[in-house]
Amino acid sequence: MNLDDFSDLIERPDGGVRRDAEERRERLIVPPGALGRLDELGEWLSAAQQAVPVKPIEQPRVVLFAGDHGVAELGVSGRAAGSAHELVRATLDGATPLAVLARRFSVPVRIVDAGLDCDPELLPESVVRHRVRRGSGRIDIEDAMTAEEAEQAVRLGIAIADEEADSGTDLVVLGDLSVGGTTAASTLIAALCGTDASVVTGRGGAGIDDLAWMRKCAAIRDALRRARPVLGDQLELLATVGGADLAAMTGFLLQCAVRRLPVILDGVVSSACALVAQRAAFRAPDWWLAGQVSGEPAQTKALDRMALNPLLDHGVIVGEGSGALLALPLVQAAAALAAELPERAPAGTGEDGEKDGDEAGTTDASGETVDD
Repeated sequence: MNLDDFSDLIERPDGGVRRDAEERRERLIVPPGALGRLDELGEWLSAAQQAVPVKPIEQPRVVLFAGDHGVAELGVSGRAAGSAHELVRATLDGATPLAVLARRFSVPVRIVDAGLDCDPELLPESVVRHRVRRGSGRIDIEDAMTAEEAEQAVRLGIAIADEEADSGTDLVVLGDLSVGGTTAASTLIAALCGTDASVVTGRGGAGIDDLAWMRKCAAIRDALRRARPVLGDQLELLATVGGADLAAMTGFLLQCAVRRLPVILDGVVSSACALVAQRAAFRAPDWWLAGQVSGEPAQTKALDRMALNPLLDHGVIVGEGSGALLALPLVQAAAALAAELPERAPAGTGEDGEKDGDEAGTTDASGETVDD
């Protein structure tokens, strides 16, 4: 498998349709610019859907890729190594911020176990049946997985994207359920942006103290030394310093772009996978929205590199797709406004649409009505 092959498969959203959407926007009763960024979102959706006016977002879906990362053994996360399955169980039980929001917004949630480090019996078969491997290697001293496992994970992501597109999903909210995932994601971003570990090291969704931050920075530094020699091959890069969940998410993003399925990215993990995908197919980011600013410095660098401007900045750092899901109503509002606001009456017409003076007849000089 060569991820560069996706470059020939991905097209940009339809520019002609976008121009038609912009022209229609000029005719709406609300002045251009009065709706701010909602105008831009509505036009982007029109181009993605190839439809003017834009169609409403009726079947959104949250897709979460789950995995454990061996680097968490170094104490770089606020959660215990190998405990990502607890996040999965809490989400399934409706006890996480993402689960509460999804319930409130009536959006179904799909969880895909790509690399959890737990017994499969602890979770439903529908979650664990796709697992590529049990946990990922400690990327500071060893590969996250083999090349064969990396390809299997990417193909898993491709298959999930196809299933979602075929089932009628019209927009995906993408997130992760991982422990140690931000360390792997920050390593990928630092490698692809050519920067140092200290520039990209954040404190993760669970929060870490200064000592843990220093351990995390050192782990990213050591992983970067292993990543730089394989920068020319995205699949090998994912195998070396990524993880099964990150590789699956990368394949998912690429195939969503192929299938013209818009995606809202969440935090640093999905942004890192998006950056890897952009390296393989430069048109792919045209199909994604950045849902929110997570506060992770690595995410900021990745979004800047992809020229993606986040929709929200509310200080939400919990991860798990919560910030991206909060952006969904904004996107749905943009679609509704673009589709349902009426157009202005053409110049020279009255409120009833008839031309001024075109009543039952015209008047002569004396004021008498003369039938046509």
